Amino acid sequence: MAKKATKSFILRVAIEKWAADEFRSTNGQLQWIITEALRKARRLPKKKKSETDNEEENSDETQV
Repeated sequence: MAKKATKSFILRVAIEKWAADEFRSTNGQLQWIITEALRKARRLPKKKKSETDNEEENSDETQV
């Protein structure tokens, strides 16, 4: 059982270091890792039409 706890601890330390390097919290880093994996696997939920339209309108307003 100690071997599993050691692996978990090493993984946690590695993620904490990676998060610090990227100026994120540990939870934020985990969310980013999961989102990137889902994006690369093309498994992210598709955005609704209204959300896409709102984002385009907002980006146009900020560029002016």
